[in-house]
Amino acid sequence: MRKTLLAGACDCHVHVVGPTGRFPQSAHGSYLAAPAALEELRAVAEPLGVSRFVIVQPSFYGTDNSCLFEALDKLGDSGRGVAVVDATSISSSMLESYDQRGICGLRLNFYSSPVADVNRKLERSLADTLDVLPRDTWHVEIIARAGTLAAAAPIIARSKIPIVIDHYGLPEDEAPESPAGRALLELISLPHVWIKLSAPYRCSKDPLATSPPSEWLAALVHTAPDRCVWGSDWPHTPPRNDARSENKMLPYRKISYERLFDDFYGALESPELARRVLIENPTRLYGFPDARHARSE
Repeated sequence: MRKTLLAGACDCHVHVVGPTGRFPQSAHGSYLAAPAALEELRAVAEPLGVSRFVIVQPSFYGTDNSCLFEALDKLGDSGRGVAVVDATSISSSMLESYDQRGICGLRLNFYSSPVADVNRKLERSLADTLDVLPRDTWHVEIIARAGTLAAAAPIIARSKIPIVIDHYGLPEDEAPESPAGRALLELISLPHVWIKLSAPYRCSKDPLATSPPSEWLAALVHTAPDRCVWGSDWPHTPPRNDARSENKMLPYRKISYERLFDDFYGALESPELARRVLIENPTRLYGFPDARHARSE
């Protein structure tokens, strides 16, 4: 019954990792990510009714989006991508070609490595990125901790295009009623700011947590019910404090996709809200076609 109700659901935050011989992981040296194939993702997601995917470029591929492109070619109209580029050297015409491959957003990472003067860096990076976007239907995705987002809220608020924030805003120990929490919620209340309700273990002391952070889930869906989307963060990269051995292939977190999905669905207050977050909101944000007209692989 659930599969029928949620047919066409979208997982808005996944990563695909190819064989290291074909797709070198040259952007970091802390560990090697094991292959995580699109076919493996579809095998666990599609039985639950999840048939659309937004593939996000992982940090270890840097600006080499070739693995992302290959996965999008396989997905056809069931896939969208968020790329990483050097905004100071790429052209809008090149991004037009990315658009034809299913890319509809660019990612800015202020989480994976320390950044000095993060507010200035975010302001400059966001300005450079906005300058090269080929059209206003694209968006900028930002991964940063809640404190960083709160401090940079005036910069993000001035954006004229959609901004998508990863992983509940990575609140860590911040509560919704804390100063940083209130600043984050005020940011999410803006009509161009979206939030991914993804990777609950990144908001928990339990590295294998599958249940959403209840206070933040309630606060975010109350603040922006039409701009919340769900993501699994598959294949669940290792906790950051485990990634210390250079060029060692570390295992992914052992998390059941079905349990992650079920825990999220069960935490929502109504089937109507589930349809909004899992189907309707992603269709608007990522420009998915009507399912009846989607082209196959």
